[in-house]
Amino acid sequence: MIGLLQRVTHASVHVDGEMVGAIDRGLLVLVGVEQGDDESTTEKLLRRLLTYRVFSDDEGRMNRSLSDIAGGLLLVPQFTLAADTRKGARPSFSSAAVPEQGRLLFDYLVQLARATHPIVATGRFGANMQVSLTNDGPVTFWLHAKPTEVSNSDSPL
Repeated sequence: MIGLLQRVTHASVHVDGEMVGAIDRGLLVLVGVEQGDDESTTEKLLRRLLTYRVFSDDEGRMNRSLSDIAGGLLLVPQFTLAADTRKGARPSFSSAAVPEQGRLLFDYLVQLARATHPIVATGRFGANMQVSLTNDGPVTFWLHAKPTEVSNSDSPL
């Protein structure tokens, strides 16, 4: 599972002219689900998103996490992150999860996030979305949770 996170001062998602999700200071995360991803990889990605230290401490160092600052988390499904772009002039989506599996795991990610973090907003799976953001820094990181990296923890987070 891929998470492209961007530290933002504000971000929002619109579908058909309607705002479906918005946050102020926090993380906008574009989420790509790959073949082979499961609930364990979803849990691993969420743990990393909530604890990844990308916010400045009092000395200006990236030493604080989203959980530390109680910032917003805007999760936006984006299957194009799972594209294979190694050759040719057109992306291949053969490594992306099938839509049904992608929706299940994205919904699971949202459910877990809402159960563990105070401010969670989302885009809409399968919709044509317009995403607006003010990237703070800019700060952008690509996180990749692979099934083989998952620990056998009893806790979902």
